[in-house]
Amino acid sequence: MLYEMIGIVRPGNLAEVKEIVLTAGQIILRQGGVVRDIKNWGVFMLPRATSRHQVRYTRGHYFVLRYDAGVSTHEAVRSTLAVDPRVIRAAGVKLGDGKLETLSRLGPINWKKMEV
Repeated sequence: MLYEMIGIVRPGNLAEVKEIVLTAGQIILRQGGVVRDIKNWGVFMLPRATSRHQVRYTRGHYFVLRYDAGVSTHEAVRSTLAVDPRVIRAAGVKLGDGKLETLSRLGPINWKKMEV
């Protein structure tokens, strides 16, 4: 199945974001999955202040990871990111119904800038 995961990492160090994405990618590849796309969205304000591992965050570094994998692989990635103290939040969704014609309509990962 095709999954898309949006992760929010504590801001301030791009090397941490790269290391977290590398760890998630290695889990996917070791279990026979395929990484389809990775995007770095950068640092943004969180929708609301969030506490994680006894630290309060108002900003976060966003990234998106799109991959094909089984359910067990998806659960392994989620559980690994959940225990990492550098990750503020990570959420994944299954895209489409698994059929090729549905998945071909999904284009690249975009970020729509808000007009102020």
